Amino acid sequence: MTKVYADNAATTAIDPDALDVMVELLSDDYANPSQPYRSSKKVRDLLYESRVKIANCIGAEPDEIFFTSGGSESDNWAIKGTNNKDSKRNQIITSQIEHFAILKSCGYMESAGFEVIYLRPSREGTIDPKELSDTIGERTRLVSIMMANNEIGTIQPIKELCKIAHQKGALFHTDAVQAVGHIPINVKDLGIDLLSASAHKFNGPKGTGFLYIRKGTPIDPLIHGGHQEYNHRAGTENIASIIAMAIALENNTRSIGNNMRKVRKLEDRLIGQLEKEPFDYVINSVNDHLPGIVNISFKDVDGESLFHRLDLLGVDVSTGSACNGMSNEISHVIKAIGVDDAYSEGTIRISLGKNNSEEDVDYIVLSLRKILGDQN
Repeated sequence: MTKVYADNAATTAIDPDALDVMVELLSDDYANPSQPYRSSKKVRDLLYESRVKIANCIGAEPDEIFFTSGGSESDNWAIKGTNNKDSKRNQIITSQIEHFAILKSCGYMESAGFEVIYLRPSREGTIDPKELSDTIGERTRLVSIMMANNEIGTIQPIKELCKIAHQKGALFHTDAVQAVGHIPINVKDLGIDLLSASAHKFNGPKGTGFLYIRKGTPIDPLIHGGHQEYNHRAGTENIASIIAMAIALENNTRSIGNNMRKVRKLEDRLIGQLEKEPFDYVINSVNDHLPGIVNISFKDVDGESLFHRLDLLGVDVSTGSACNGMSNEISHVIKAIGVDDAYSEGTIRISLGKNNSEEDVDYIVLSLRKILGDQN
């Protein structure tokens, strides 16, 4: 049976170079980097080299990169670690279309007495800088807006939003889990204070990621214990995964232009073929979006049924809440941008990656034709 993986926004195949190094480290160089003997020094050196590689990929300094277990931990740390000192600044501003790692962290902060304001996006999923400017005040401690949405791919005007936050003395965090390794990012140019990333989104291993923390940004540890990560994040480092992450990000960053062009070409092919079909649908991905993410809502179609039938035909996509495959509910993002009820239940996300081919795209359209043709 033909097999097409078109859910790259959920996770990606591991980079072969990263996998090779990871296996070697797990087999041979497994020393604890905190120990004083020579084999540990080698691992410590590799750890620092990885910090340098990652920093270079996003325009940061090595000592501004802090390794975590992934995007969810990085998001939790950014929200909770920056919001427990200044009682006069007890307000957080975020958006209605953030990842649940942000939304649930903000919910936790609300239960701790903080005020959280959730900005409403436009129909295209964009957060209007004017709305932030009209909302932010002297009590705002942190603004957290994701760089690129994980469901519809919308890229936010981060530089402008960050400038507004700083004008009011607030910190600015961006969940860049979907963006890192896929579009060019320079944290210094953007001016941001914190950035979250997760390795498995850019062909690294699952269970590792990092948080960029600009020098001088006040933040408390989320995990207490040992002295690791410059006394900011306790726990023996996941050496093999961290080094594999750095290699995967470096490889992706090196070829980012070619990857973007290839994925956009595949995306154009997909949309061009869909336009020739008699399907009644709306595309929720706008012009300025992450390459490869095509979020489609089909009229009067059960998205869960469509998802399972595509699966039976060998096509992997997402539906419902894109990061919660066990949920049958309509995505909070689709609700927030106001997709019409007749279409919203028939929403799927196709996310193409650098490993996809034109043949993959053709088979996706063929599969949709078989399924939706049977329903008409």
